[in-house]
Amino acid sequence: MAAAPAALVTPRPNIILIVVDDMRFDEFGAAGHPWLETPNIDRLAREGAMFTQMVHAIPLCSPNRATILTGQYPARHGVTGNEARSELSHRLATFPRALQGGGYRTGFVGKWHMGNDPTPRPGFDYWVSFPGQGTIIDPPLYENGALTPTKGYVTDLLTDRALTFLDSAARQPQPFFLYVAHKAIHPDIEQRNDGSLDLAKGSRFIPAPRHAGRYADKPVPRRPNYLPPGKVLPGDSQVSAMLTRKYAAETGKKYGVEIDASTSDATVRSRAEMLLSIDDGLGRILARLENDGLLDNTVIILTSDNGYFYGEHGLSVERRMPYEEGIKSPLLVRFPPRVASGVKVDALVSSVDIAPTILDFAGVGIGTQVQGRSFVPALTGRDGAGRADAYVEYNGDEVFDWTDDASYRAIRTRRYKLIHWVQHPERDEFYDLEVDPYEMTNRIAEPRYRSTVVTLERRLKDASAAAAGL
Repeated sequence: MAAAPAALVTPRPNIILIVVDDMRFDEFGAAGHPWLETPNIDRLAREGAMFTQMVHAIPLCSPNRATILTGQYPARHGVTGNEARSELSHRLATFPRALQGGGYRTGFVGKWHMGNDPTPRPGFDYWVSFPGQGTIIDPPLYENGALTPTKGYVTDLLTDRALTFLDSAARQPQPFFLYVAHKAIHPDIEQRNDGSLDLAKGSRFIPAPRHAGRYADKPVPRRPNYLPPGKVLPGDSQVSAMLTRKYAAETGKKYGVEIDASTSDATVRSRAEMLLSIDDGLGRILARLENDGLLDNTVIILTSDNGYFYGEHGLSVERRMPYEEGIKSPLLVRFPPRVASGVKVDALVSSVDIAPTILDFAGVGIGTQVQGRSFVPALTGRDGAGRADAYVEYNGDEVFDWTDDASYRAIRTRRYKLIHWVQHPERDEFYDLEVDPYEMTNRIAEPRYRSTVVTLERRLKDASAAAAGL
């Protein structure tokens, strides 16, 4: 990795964190997508660093958002699934609270998604959100102390509010932190007051009108582990296929809707078109910072809350399973004083590491309750930076009944992955990602890997205990 450019390192940079809902690790131009146009996201990669081994601590919306905000694993922060956690989320020891206490002006714009309560959480001077999942078109937004109707496309409306915060913050003497948590590229789904989802109307991916149909004729790229409905991979434990069938059957029976098996080409294209508005919004933010002379003194981090399956391993409209499409994340960081331009960082990092990294950049103390570790050393080229392994877990949740027997614990190194199915240990999985990057052959029973599997089983047990604080 190239050394960072010689420049004055400002001790108190501004910081912007952008979290895109359900964005895959390979879903932008700089990551190799064949036709998705993301010039502003690609600019972050070109002028900063792109991580290639970023892993979600839990690949699911609510718990991973809590992990990003606290630097803790779900067993510690308590948001373990997508159930309503409004009251708990007011008490979380989040890094914005530490930044605010350290002299930063802080703002939140977007999807909180830990319950339906849209009111401000501690740690933010400026707050714009919406109940639960929010809606794509004309969403009610909680701002200026009340929930008020709006007109327009949600991504554009959130970008407008982000710029409002930046306009105000640029006139203040203290540094600022802005968290932009996009609703897109999540589908539009009705949510009940208790946090559960009402799928009676189905789920729809709705691009901004200016982008609708942009990719209507584009061929959809499919990974080698894509499976048509009802098929399984050679050597697969078949847990994923079993869960997909259960998901389709139970959801269809409960809500009377048909699951988008293997995620149709139309769905993939609509999601790509939704992402264009996020790229537009990032472009507006970059332009505003540049105009105000703040761009190069602002740390910009872009990531997602979980991945998404396009029929890989037979999984559709899903994200919580432990395969690469679900647990790998985009992670881009631009900050010229300390991050060289155009570098790929291969260090293994986790979503639990985002909070301490931001506190590290800000020069604010990292509390003992934080379980993650800063990846600033990896950004600045320090040898040996990054994790030896990343721990991933899922515990089921009450929102979807089919997840009752989907709990797992997993450990991922740069080369290997071990998956332990809590309710189905006889179907545990082991993959050598160096020779099998698409996880098409479960090698847990192969004699040549036995010692590696035993070592990872021990490491997984230790990581699980540490995550729970035991």
